[in-house]
Amino acid sequence: MHQRFIVIIGVLLLIDFYFFQSILTLLKNSTPARKSTVISIYWGFTIFSVALLLINFVYPFREWNQYIRIYVVAFVVGALICKIVGSVFLLADDVIRLVRWMGTYLVPSSAPDPTHPHSISRIKFISQMAIFMAAVPYLSLIYGMFKGGFDIKIKKTKLHLPNLPDAFNGLRIVQISDIHCGSFTTPAHFENAVQLINKEQPDLVFFTGDLVNDVATETEKFSATFSKIQAPMGVYSTLGNHDYGDYVSWDSEQEKAANLNSLKQKHKEYGWRLLLNEHVALQKGDAKIALIGIENWGARGFTKYGDLKKAHSGTENYPVKLLLSHDPSHWEAEVLKKYNDIDVAFAGHTHGMQFGVEIPGFKWSPVQYIYKQWAGLYQHGNQYLYVNRGLGFIGYPGRVGILPEITVVELSNKA
Repeated sequence: MHQRFIVIIGVLLLIDFYFFQSILTLLKNSTPARKSTVISIYWGFTIFSVALLLINFVYPFREWNQYIRIYVVAFVVGALICKIVGSVFLLADDVIRLVRWMGTYLVPSSAPDPTHPHSISRIKFISQMAIFMAAVPYLSLIYGMFKGGFDIKIKKTKLHLPNLPDAFNGLRIVQISDIHCGSFTTPAHFENAVQLINKEQPDLVFFTGDLVNDVATETEKFSATFSKIQAPMGVYSTLGNHDYGDYVSWDSEQEKAANLNSLKQKHKEYGWRLLLNEHVALQKGDAKIALIGIENWGARGFTKYGDLKKAHSGTENYPVKLLLSHDPSHWEAEVLKKYNDIDVAFAGHTHGMQFGVEIPGFKWSPVQYIYKQWAGLYQHGNQYLYVNRGLGFIGYPGRVGILPEITVVELSNKA
């Protein structure tokens, strides 16, 4: 353990020393005072980062106050990643210079003229590019922490369901997902979200899991906020992989079970109807459709608590079936294969990785290489899946490009 820790510290310092060469290059013609200031800031941050690792070795991050841990680690890890990105450009320059140096011995006449008066030296240009390529993502990460993570977007879509009873034509559903209470110190973000939800005047509201990061106590300061969500046909919810406390070291299975029971009680206190491998009938006049909700079921290594067979049983005669299932990988792995009568599935889980690019006609995130269905609407034949990008965040306390989402889905039986 000690040896591995020393190796990690050594690698981090080597990256810092290497990236620092680009800063020294740009400081060549600077005043002594400016050089001293920049060098002090750079190495002060590096020493701070190493000190955090040393503290973690004695007092692990998981025992820190969760909010301090989230933001401190995000700053430090973000800086390291950006230095690595910048170092790639320095490495490219070093390779080029090595080749040119070797070329002076093989073909002496090819040696560059260092006295040329009109050209910027390549090392200075590469150093500028290295710092630029490191600064842009780091500034983006900082912006995402203070702005992007709270910039809620409303996504609207209309789905055509031929078998939808006339009474349900125009039914408005708001979906939210992945709240992750433990990542927030105040309810301000969610107060804003609830106002936006109620402004849409939905008939139904669906919450598709991950209310917390780890434990039920994270919800305590948000009860008054989530209880304000209004929908005449009800608010329905299900559980996500983080809701079970699987990522916590519990003293006993009884303690873990008590935590889960407490979380389920929170849904009830909010006025949410938690669906646990079961279905309910949604009724308007004499017409009915089925709403199915299962516990977490994923095809990517997460514990499977969901039982769709049990929840689906008894819904055979409903003309339309809607499904709440936290993990979108469930759709291809089981729903499409065995339940072609489920018209629309609602999922979350991926967060769009909280990082990516979304512009009209194009969207990309690294998470798409893990989850085929990762954000927005998907269709297979007459079956639909909508993957909500999430309302909160976890790990990195912000969002870049993939912003928090409130989904508005309107159902129609008219093309």
